[in-house]
Amino acid sequence: MNNPQTLFPQHIFRAYDIRGKETVLTAKLVHAIAQGLVQQYQQEKQTQISIGYDARLNSPAYAEIMRQVFLAHQFQVTMVGCCSSPMLYFMARHTAGNGIMLTASHNPKSDNGIKWIVQGEPPTPEMIQHVAHDAAPYYLNTDAAPSIASQHATNISHEFIEDACQQYQQAMLNDIQLAGTFKVVLDGMYGSAGHCAALVLQKMGCEVIALRCEANGHFPEHAPDPSQEKHLQHLKAAVREHQADIGIALDGDGDRVVLLDEHANVLSADRLLSLFAEMCLKTHPQHQVVFDVKCSTMVRNTVRDLGGEAVMIRTGSTFLRRYLAQSQGKAVFGGEYAGHYVFNDGRGFGYDDGIYAALRVLEYLSHSNYSSLSALMQKYPERCCTEDTYISTRNIEPSAVLNDVESSSHRSGAELSKIDGVRLDFEDGFGIIRASNTGEYFTVRFDADNPSRLNDIRDTFVSMLSERYPEIAQDILDAQ
Repeated sequence: MNNPQTLFPQHIFRAYDIRGKETVLTAKLVHAIAQGLVQQYQQEKQTQISIGYDARLNSPAYAEIMRQVFLAHQFQVTMVGCCSSPMLYFMARHTAGNGIMLTASHNPKSDNGIKWIVQGEPPTPEMIQHVAHDAAPYYLNTDAAPSIASQHATNISHEFIEDACQQYQQAMLNDIQLAGTFKVVLDGMYGSAGHCAALVLQKMGCEVIALRCEANGHFPEHAPDPSQEKHLQHLKAAVREHQADIGIALDGDGDRVVLLDEHANVLSADRLLSLFAEMCLKTHPQHQVVFDVKCSTMVRNTVRDLGGEAVMIRTGSTFLRRYLAQSQGKAVFGGEYAGHYVFNDGRGFGYDDGIYAALRVLEYLSHSNYSSLSALMQKYPERCCTEDTYISTRNIEPSAVLNDVESSSHRSGAELSKIDGVRLDFEDGFGIIRASNTGEYFTVRFDADNPSRLNDIRDTFVSMLSERYPEIAQDILDAQ
């Protein structure tokens, strides 16, 4: 007979959010999680909360469950409605920096999830586990079925949603000063960020070609994940067709961005991180620039060459945001290879916002002597590297795989880093394998000065895996 505790889906409580299949993250579980979140906010002596949700079909109903639970505990609840995560964080300033977002970000339509902030900061991994601990009794109590009035979720005042969008837009209009106009192709990928982002760009005088900017939780073509280059075909074609200055792709909840230059070439995160480091260190010399373990050595070298302090941390936008928030102003910018960019240079809002990052690029370009985005980026040449590649765990415990890779790595002659997964740095490139925080897979990435060395570094990892984990090794080879 199974222990009842095993029925609680602990695995969806990840390092920096809650995320899982909607067959697991049911209305009953959302109700239980809401109870756990109430306890967390109460422990911090908070009494106000803002709630938003993404384009997913069940997100409005899940947001309504949250609203009812918080109201039952005498919280002042502000419903922001269908919005991007950055807009929810922005509006949460009106509720003491407390906000909950129903979103699975870039995940497939079959998933959903929950992100939140407490007094302006994301939860630590320990805080997420506390919510799981406090939610479990409610979930396992079969008599504690949620009372869901989901019909109310579709009757939220759209006037307030528009008001939130207006406030968010105005903050950007006050911050960004374009010295010229641009032709922009914006791909919202049917997520919850495209509508408002298009309005911001238009109000700044840009000519906007909007693709898939209406929220559609069916995500009819693919998951709203711009980090997969195969998802950018519409955007690339439109940039070429309209001879646009830039292409902008936002993920499902708008906290990540991918940019294309005027030739429809994808600008890798390594190159953008280097540009953002240049921007921020120009006005704040000798400060820190933070980046995650999946970024190339070009980022580190750029920061050092510009006189800054390069800081590498584990992957996860919440870890990035917390580091910046707690750096006492020492860290002026932080970014991740996955496309999260956070400005902490006295501008911006201290969290990852895809459209804001894109606007900072346009602003910098407009005040420069460069005639195009590709010309601006020439100083940061493209690396020879793989995309962020997802490899199934094959139902094997990730820690066992990573421990074996670590043991084998001592023969490689590389510098070992265990900040997050196993990263091996060679003189001319690096490779990393880490367990994903958002799915049942490993994330692998390889980077080198030239294609030959890229293959060598990849083969080093394959050889370390092939004896004990031949299927995982083969999957890495097949992903070339």
